[in-house]
Amino acid sequence: MATDLIIVTGAAGGIGAAVAKQCAQRPGVTLLLTDREEAALDRAAREVQDCAAEGTRVCAEPCDLASEEAVTALVERAVRDHGALRYLIHAAGVFVDRPVTQTSAEEFSRMMDVNAHGTFYLLRAAARAMEREEAAHDRGIVVVASNAAGVPRVGMGAYAASKAAASALTRCLGLELAGVGVRCNVVCPGSTDTAMQRDFWGSDPEAGRRRSLEGDLGTHRLGIPLGRIARPEDVAHTVDFLASERARHVTLQELYVDGGATLHA
Repeated sequence: MATDLIIVTGAAGGIGAAVAKQCAQRPGVTLLLTDREEAALDRAAREVQDCAAEGTRVCAEPCDLASEEAVTALVERAVRDHGALRYLIHAAGVFVDRPVTQTSAEEFSRMMDVNAHGTFYLLRAAARAMEREEAAHDRGIVVVASNAAGVPRVGMGAYAASKAAASALTRCLGLELAGVGVRCNVVCPGSTDTAMQRDFWGSDPEAGRRRSLEGDLGTHRLGIPLGRIARPEDVAHTVDFLASERARHVTLQELYVDGGATLHA
């Protein structure tokens, strides 16, 4: 029987899939991977299981994070079937690139439903499960937000608002859970080579990549001082650290993984 349960959302691709593969290197854990797209999630779960350490079990269960009932049921089933929750890693999210004046109410609601409300549903369910368990070992929650949560971006008003909400919620929860030893931290990536990022770059990805690296005065963006686009693994290594006993005295933090793009402004 696996001793630790780790839940990873957004695991079908991008940063979430990279996080799942990183966590799978831990022997003897149960990884519950979730995403909205069932077929992509099943493929990702097979890939993660193929690279998993001995004794590590990988399970997959689709879930729409915008549904309070679905999220609550997911966490309750996970704890019932696999044991006490050790770490929750929330990497799921949606993105629309649109100026505020051109953003529809439906688009704004969709981003808030998944990125903010979904985070609330998930963190509340996980916190309730963790509060029920008395544990001497390290436990934690890591939420993947965005550097846009702390720095204004042209065309990202709704997205930035949703990620700022997720970050604030996570850190407030961390203060509430500190007494039971549950750490809560936020990772804020910048431009990362994922399908979502390539969609943002549009029909000319090389031009988009260049703007990200060199900056764009037209949208008031700085470049990336380190001179490279992050790989999902770059973010995953940071998440893996925070969701481990190596970070047992780290909580309530926002850690920017953006190559210096925001100068941590």
